[in-house]
Amino acid sequence: MPRPIEEPVEAPGIVDSSDYEAFLDDYSSHFVADTREILHGHVLSVSDKEVIVDIGRKIEGLVPATQFPLLEGKPAVKRGDVIEVMFDRTGEPVDGYILLSYERAHRLQIWDQIEKAAVEAATITGRVTAKIKGGLHVDIGIDAFLPSSQIELRPIHNLDVYLGRELPVRILKLNRRRGNAVVSHRLLLEEEASKRKADALARICEGAQITGVVKNLTDYGAFVDLGGIDGLLHVSDLSYGNVSHPSNIVQVGEQITVKVLKFDRDKERISLGLKQMRPDPWADIEERYPQQSRVIGRIVSITDYGAFVELEPGVEGLIHISEMTWSRRMKHPAKVVKVGDQVEAVVLDVKPRERRISLGIKQLEADPWTTVAERYSIGSVVEGRVRKLADFGAFVEIEEGVDGLVHISDMSWTAHVKHPSELVKKGQQVQAVILSIDAHNRRLSLGMKQLQPDAWETFFHAHRVGDVVRGRVSRAVAFGVFVELAPGVEGLCHRSEAAVEGGRRPSKVGNEVPVLPIGQEYDFKIIKLNEGQKRIGLSRRAISEDDERSRLQDYRRQAAVATSNVGDAMKQHRSDENKNHHV
Repeated sequence: MPRPIEEPVEAPGIVDSSDYEAFLDDYSSHFVADTREILHGHVLSVSDKEVIVDIGRKIEGLVPATQFPLLEGKPAVKRGDVIEVMFDRTGEPVDGYILLSYERAHRLQIWDQIEKAAVEAATITGRVTAKIKGGLHVDIGIDAFLPSSQIELRPIHNLDVYLGRELPVRILKLNRRRGNAVVSHRLLLEEEASKRKADALARICEGAQITGVVKNLTDYGAFVDLGGIDGLLHVSDLSYGNVSHPSNIVQVGEQITVKVLKFDRDKERISLGLKQMRPDPWADIEERYPQQSRVIGRIVSITDYGAFVELEPGVEGLIHISEMTWSRRMKHPAKVVKVGDQVEAVVLDVKPRERRISLGIKQLEADPWTTVAERYSIGSVVEGRVRKLADFGAFVEIEEGVDGLVHISDMSWTAHVKHPSELVKKGQQVQAVILSIDAHNRRLSLGMKQLQPDAWETFFHAHRVGDVVRGRVSRAVAFGVFVELAPGVEGLCHRSEAAVEGGRRPSKVGNEVPVLPIGQEYDFKIIKLNEGQKRIGLSRRAISEDDERSRLQDYRRQAAVATSNVGDAMKQHRSDENKNHHV
């Protein structure tokens, strides 16, 4: 190719390709023709096919334009640029120019730089050019392999996102002869993380305030990256209030400032607190929520035993089920309130140490027990619903919030009640008589049997000892039999007072009881009466003895009559004899 016009030089003779090596040797006396030497040349001219370079020798060199990056269709170099080239013995000489290689010099230089970086463990930058099996193709001046396990600290599932990106890498393996290189990006990340971790550990101490980034969320808390080391922000330390899940307070990627609560340097465990960055709302709780003051809050949760009310962030109070209504009918707090309700309540008790506030809503209305003595009187008849049954009696609600107890002994004059369910059922409407009122202790005694006359009292008023009554044998015991004299009224006929045929007293043989069949009716004589203890003593034997005495008295009366008749007859006979004698 002709020399550029702007730089005319003496044109050397034409050299055949067969004499190219000899041509170089001829000039060896004038310059070193080492094919491995890198030469620095000045660009003399640029065309779309070649670049002419002055290498400071008697002959100029030529570099094919294809070895340069292109800019607008031409090699991206200009006249006057200094470039690095090497002798190229692989090609044919061109019109008296020595064939040079920019590409070979560049590659050789890159290999030297890469080898130096490998020896010094230096960081170099590469551009990801392709995704291949097992990793990525990275251009670091030469083609290098970046295994997928060496990309990030954690496994990467989508390698496409790295295409075209520039990554700093460290050379792991290098083989110049084979032209192979293996690099790692992960190694740099590990070194950086290790350095950041060491820096973080140096500045972390208990009580310190430190800024980090939320890294991960779990049900029990959030992990915060403090700069190379993670700390746990437990869910209980996120807020002074109840937190159902950490995501309600913080989000992944959010930058937060936390307080170091505990730090185990040996185990590298760090406990963090977010709520500790703000004043504790319980510190002056007694001053802000004095007893008997009225407050307004929002129902945040409901349990079987009550409802929790949020008075302010971090401060919740409990309305116990017993403080929701004066009535005792309520089975569950959900019958009165629901989550989200805005309620007014009265502060009943404040315990700062336990972080507890007891609230009540029934106190917003008057306590019905304060006027119960004015509205009811002993002996008056009331009506209510059986609210609850117990072994000892039944609780009857005569109005909302006012219950009375009907003791089992006040349910019936006559029946032997073993359990209240024998006479009343839960939910049944019943009438009762007020027996006593104790408003101070919130007690009201009721009686159902008092609605009817006392059968025992009626019996005692109508009978005396010695009366003969008719009764039915109702049950037998070892010491005698019980006899029903009236509905609900029984008397005892002891076995010693039971008569047998012939009028003899029965004698006990083993567990034998007197022969008085249950269900049979007999006449009995009352031999004992105890109204206070409601006891009646009966006797069959007394009736038998009275019959015997009555028969004896009759016999004596008949004998006396007979004797009197005989005396009268004798007197009459004597009188007749005397008359006959006179005659």
